[in-house]
Amino acid sequence: MTLKVLCIPGSLRAAAFSRKALQACIDNAPEGMEFETVEIRDIPFYDGDVEASSGLPASVVALREKIAAADAVIISSPEYNASISAVLKNAIDWCSRPPSQPFSGKPMAIITSSPGATGGIRAHMHLRQVLGNIGALVLVAPTVTIGMAGQRFDAEGKLTDQATIDFVKAMMTDLKTWSLKLR
Repeated sequence: MTLKVLCIPGSLRAAAFSRKALQACIDNAPEGMEFETVEIRDIPFYDGDVEASSGLPASVVALREKIAAADAVIISSPEYNASISAVLKNAIDWCSRPPSQPFSGKPMAIITSSPGATGGIRAHMHLRQVLGNIGALVLVAPTVTIGMAGQRFDAEGKLTDQATIDFVKAMMTDLKTWSLKLR
């Protein structure tokens, strides 16, 4: 059985460490997982008046459908001012609106990255808190943060630090095992 895994980068930048971290997840996943990476660029700022008058925007509906159809979700976030990016929080806020918000009961993994030494641990914890509040089933361990990210990826964007690769492999194996148990 192949698990469908949705990857959500929390940065809009093409060369963002969060995108490289997602690629590391894909590169180090066990067999039996297929991946789709989505963009959150076209999701407008959340506005309850728009929602009340027009319903959910098409870009939000599309993302919600992809989350619902996935067997698991990986979110890769940068750390901005000790938290997650505004575009990521905005996408989560829109997608968590009723009815039938797709995060509830969804197996998820989080990976964060930062040019700083702590690897985005504060963003990791904030994201875990936000996702837990909306009922996502976030993998508890291993906690994967990529500190000093500029030194952990090569010029082509490939993760090169073996200790970090080992953590990513463990996370991906655990995400697969857990997702299969929850099916």
